[in-house]
Amino acid sequence: MCDSQVLREFRKVALGEPMIFTKRFRSQEHTRCFVVDKTSERGWEVREEQDDEVVKRAWLQDWHRVENAMMRFALQAGQLQSAGWTEGHPPASSVV
Repeated sequence: MCDSQVLREFRKVALGEPMIFTKRFRSQEHTRCFVVDKTSERGWEVREEQDDEVVKRAWLQDWHRVENAMMRFALQAGQLQSAGWTEGHPPASSVV
């Protein structure tokens, strides 16, 4: 994923559009998923899943921290793609 794609995701929020950042990757039988979503009471949920299990989850109130998390996710996504992982669509019922 390139930085310009991440910045387009940021602009969606600034323009008031609903914003969900989700990237899912697969390599053989393994999956990795990166999610940023707006929750009503807790702020932004930032979540990383591995093989359909949540390995990291945080709720952030500060937009700058959300931006940092999205940039980390973009870097990790690029590393996975370089290692041969393929990007796919997240499942309709993601881990909550």
